[in-house]
Amino acid sequence: MFKRLREDIKTVFAKDPAAKSAIEIFFLYPGLHAIWSHRVSHFFWKHRLRFLARLVSHVNRFFTGIEIHPGATIGRRVFIDHGMGVVIGETAEVGDDVLMYQGVVLGGVDLEKKKRHPTVESGVVIGAGAILLGPITIGSNARVGAGSVVVKSVPPGKVVVGIPGRIIEEKGKHLAAIEHGVLPDPVAEAIRFILKRQDKIESMLEKRDGVHISGDAAANESSRLSDAFGEGGGI
Repeated sequence: MFKRLREDIKTVFAKDPAAKSAIEIFFLYPGLHAIWSHRVSHFFWKHRLRFLARLVSHVNRFFTGIEIHPGATIGRRVFIDHGMGVVIGETAEVGDDVLMYQGVVLGGVDLEKKKRHPTVESGVVIGAGAILLGPITIGSNARVGAGSVVVKSVPPGKVVVGIPGRIIEEKGKHLAAIEHGVLPDPVAEAIRFILKRQDKIESMLEKRDGVHISGDAAANESSRLSDAFGEGGGI
């Protein structure tokens, strides 16, 4: 047991530059307390002491602001930074070395008693306020940007952002932190693409301003404008 406690404290040192001492981490990190409490409630849950398991989970939520259903499976070296508002559902599975920030939700979309919550594989980083819904799988070492809503599985090593979540790039290495400031915005990129195409069309029209176009010439001009707008692929 003490070996696991030391491992958990080392994980906080590795993933939170604000951590100053082992004593501070032991007493003042609610994300760590939530994990420790969950291990107790999960033990009771597996031994079919369901009321006791839920009671421990409820007390844990009261003191930490983090709600982890006792039926959820949490791996080793998982760190919930800040943690307030985190919700992890009953059939959720979280692998080793996962880092998640405040407001993350691993939620379900089905009322049937079956696997209905996400599976988060090892090494995943989930940004603040991200919502993962349904029995999807987030592949190992993937990153989920802050505020994203993910409803489809994400392959290993990918980065997903936006609402709904879209894969934007591939990362082939373990990621211990997420640089929210450098993640692309797919909506903004789509708008920039449209404005760029509009500027090009307006420029072509200005060059022909005042010139009478009729018959076949008008048809050719229309075709050229259509090609210009479609150039570069869809959004």
